[in-house]
Amino acid sequence: MRLALSFLFSLALSFAHGQHYPYRQTISMLCSPEYAGRGYVDGGRILAANLIASEFHKIGLKPFKRNYQQTFTLPVQTFPGACTFVVGDDTLQPGIDYLVDPASAGVMPNNYQLVYCKAATLYRSVNAFKPCPKDRILVVRTSGFGGDTNKVMQMRLQELQQFAPTIELTTSKLTWSVSQEPKPYPAFQVVASSFAAQPQSAFIFLESSFIPKFTSSNVVGYLPAAIKPKQKPYLVITAHYDHLGRMGKETYFPGANDNASGVGMLLYLAQELSLKRDSNFNYVFIAFGAEEAGLVGSHYFVEHPLFDLKKIRFLLNTDIMGSGEEGITVVNATLFKTEFEKLTQINLETKYLTQVKSRGPAANSDHYFFTEKGVPAFFVYTMGPNKHYHDIQDTAEELSYAAFEPLAKLLLAFIGSF
Repeated sequence: MRLALSFLFSLALSFAHGQHYPYRQTISMLCSPEYAGRGYVDGGRILAANLIASEFHKIGLKPFKRNYQQTFTLPVQTFPGACTFVVGDDTLQPGIDYLVDPASAGVMPNNYQLVYCKAATLYRSVNAFKPCPKDRILVVRTSGFGGDTNKVMQMRLQELQQFAPTIELTTSKLTWSVSQEPKPYPAFQVVASSFAAQPQSAFIFLESSFIPKFTSSNVVGYLPAAIKPKQKPYLVITAHYDHLGRMGKETYFPGANDNASGVGMLLYLAQELSLKRDSNFNYVFIAFGAEEAGLVGSHYFVEHPLFDLKKIRFLLNTDIMGSGEEGITVVNATLFKTEFEKLTQINLETKYLTQVKSRGPAANSDHYFFTEKGVPAFFVYTMGPNKHYHDIQDTAEELSYAAFEPLAKLLLAFIGSF
């Protein structure tokens, strides 16, 4: 509560002095332990949505209906409690040494004997490992063999997980996600160096909870055109506010770059555009929920729109806004060449960013389902040395904000060019 009061006080001061939106404070708040990774445990998603709705109201955005939130449901596998993994005498650190498979079944406190699957045997088939006794857990190395073999080992791992608990040993970066369905057995991904001594036993305790109808929401507000708003088209700015949440009681994924930074940009642009209402466009701002679970919130919105999607002149989706030392990439640039040329020309004249890179269409953020409905849209993300993504190191302290305000100026100029 004290943290929230301090944030609101600093926010009031910034508005009182006519400053730009205090995006750094908002981003830090969204990444704090109180918000629990804005996922599916401990109400972090609700706190985030309520905060954004409150900011919309302060900025002066109007709701399309009685309030700013459009609710929907989705199934999700969660890990709200114990998350203990001990091999030999070593207790592994969640998020550093291992990840729980996002679809993993839970397991009551249990000791396992480790069975190391030989690559040559597993390459042929999984039959040699059937049936698997209840006190065994199968250990599979999936990397370090070469491209084709790596792919086969990944396929075999998926087959094993249908009848046995598994541990995947990997040399790749640990990257977590969200699953909408549970697997029948426990499954873990472990940094291979943690098993360098080839331990023979493990103790595991993992609490899981499958929620068939988890309630999430999109947060939607708009600035009506200054003259005859019902007759005017829409310019839409979006960002998802959710992240991965918790993996056990002690570990959460802050989601600073992905995508508290995008929410900060959304609110920054909303305040700037609210200072002088446009006579030609309605501006809409949408903070989507459940993007990390498979673009669920944006898909729900396009199937249940709050206004006519055909009236959208253009949509800008902001995701990963926290760096920018190496410029930005624009997804859908090859689809909407005229708009991309306009954006690059503005940057050429203003030199806001070091680079504006073109990329083709991709289903990698909330712009996707709008594009599928015929809405012209860009997904913009920053590039730089910060490579933290879907890991516990994606904290607010790791954000450089190297191009945040120059990028905001570029996007405002682009919006103003319509």
